[in-house]
Amino acid sequence: MMKKHSVFILATVIVLALLVVGCAPISAPTYVDLSPKEAKELIDRTPDLVIIDVSPKYDEGHIPGAINYYLGDGSLDAAIPTLDKTKTYLVYCHVDSVSIAGASKLIEAGFENVYRLEGNYSAWVEAGYPVEK
Repeated sequence: MMKKHSVFILATVIVLALLVVGCAPISAPTYVDLSPKEAKELIDRTPDLVIIDVSPKYDEGHIPGAINYYLGDGSLDAAIPTLDKTKTYLVYCHVDSVSIAGASKLIEAGFENVYRLEGNYSAWVEAGYPVEK
């Protein structure tokens, strides 16, 4: 009698363990926030880095070498299929919500090496790093 009870308890524990493990969230890829200093270091050490400005204010000033795929007019969505998923990307804007959305779109499209400039363009300027107009 005791043997059947032990087998039942063991089976229950195994089933519960499988349910817990089976329901554990799988960590999805995500972008990484970088300070202006870390972003500058990434730019300096990654020659084929693609810098994407997702703002409508690109002509007012941008990080040197950045390309403008404005999120609000669908330019980023149109560009995503043409971008190389094996490259490394740095995304920024003038406001957090838009740069977060831009970086997230790249991740959702299957890009793995995506970074976002924390504090965005203004933090870059405040850090004294170069800009282009």
